[in-house]
Amino acid sequence: MSWAKKTIGELCLIEKGKIGIQKATPGEFPLVVTAEERLSHNEYHFEGHAVVIPLVSSTGHGHRSLKRIHFQSGKFAVGNILCVVMPNDENILRADYLYRFLDLNREKELVGRMRGMANVTLPMKEIAQIEIPVPPVEAQIDFVEQYSTLEEKSNDLGVELTHQLDLVKQLRQAFLREAMQGKLVPQDPNDEPASVLLEKIKAEKVLRQAQGTLKKQKPMPTITEEEIPFEIPDNWVWCRLGELCNTITKGSSPKWQGVNYVDTYEKGILFITSKNVDSFKIDLSDSSYVEAKFNEIEPRSMLKKGDLLTNIVGASIGRTALFDLDLVANINQAVCILRIEHEYVDKPYLLNLMNSEFVINLMLEMQFAPGRANLSMSNLANFPILLPPLSEQQRIVAKLDELMQYCDELEMSIKESQQQNELLLQQVLREALEPEEKEVEKV
Repeated sequence: MSWAKKTIGELCLIEKGKIGIQKATPGEFPLVVTAEERLSHNEYHFEGHAVVIPLVSSTGHGHRSLKRIHFQSGKFAVGNILCVVMPNDENILRADYLYRFLDLNREKELVGRMRGMANVTLPMKEIAQIEIPVPPVEAQIDFVEQYSTLEEKSNDLGVELTHQLDLVKQLRQAFLREAMQGKLVPQDPNDEPASVLLEKIKAEKVLRQAQGTLKKQKPMPTITEEEIPFEIPDNWVWCRLGELCNTITKGSSPKWQGVNYVDTYEKGILFITSKNVDSFKIDLSDSSYVEAKFNEIEPRSMLKKGDLLTNIVGASIGRTALFDLDLVANINQAVCILRIEHEYVDKPYLLNLMNSEFVINLMLEMQFAPGRANLSMSNLANFPILLPPLSEQQRIVAKLDELMQYCDELEMSIKESQQQNELLLQQVLREALEPEEKEVEKV
């Protein structure tokens, strides 16, 4: 028997949902909304098997996207920003087959038909015009079963690949842990001991304070035995983070008037928040550049190239990045500057150390107030940190660069496998929906 091609409008009832999601009264019937999880309502408006499609963009203003569509059976209600597509006769077109077809072709057939510049919507008349191949019901049932089987196998492989990515993450942390404990590279007895470095840092600070180029700092308390979690090599020392840094200060939100957001940094000042401080790097994919029309901006918020930036608020506490950009930039209160203006600490070494799970977990334990995920400047300045000899710091960084590149390659290979897995599933399923052209007749 030949396959037919018909439009959804010819074969289905297409009707908008009947209840405002915020006005729903919790009850016994599923309420289909744009989110994956169902809510509930005390009345049902539809009964049977149906595909439920959002009529608004998933990502809001100006963007065309649909994260998901839904299959729903039984008695149910639907929010009024979605529509129900219900086959008129399931002996001709099954709802589960239609759902799989539309889900597989969501970008082309649904997202591609969305309209509008600001408020992006999917008109129901566009859904009605979608053409679908309609094989015999037996073939539809077979396709749905095949889809479920392949999807289950693909999901199993996806779980394994995700597990492998997690193992790579653990491997990165294992390398950092070895580095922290002085086990990653051999010690050299000819290296200048870290205790001498620390004295040089202190002496340079005293000199700069006398010259008026550095604000006087409060004395740091001596590291106690209770603060030392493990043994370190003889020529290393435990010290306070504040002893290594010339400045530790958090940012502030500038006061401005008439700010215009622009597309390129040449016209403005980069404004960095905690979401831009990714591990090891500054992520500018979601940043704001503002014209220099500030009424007031504190100098302590302005960055210098080479600053380390550490998040001190929220779930990303401790995540640290190197500001290595030739840009004028400032930070807000959720980010702290660790500024080192001497040659006795290798910044990439400290960057790796700050992004280790050991340091981050300790910082999470040092929350400024119960129930509030943030750190004070005092907490940060007094944080215990490891200082190896300068030459060993540099050897550690060189070895970590090599090992992290290996991890990057592993991660890239796994991600490519994930993409291939998804593409293979789609290819196999599309081939199942594309019989020989001579077998397809337009009805």
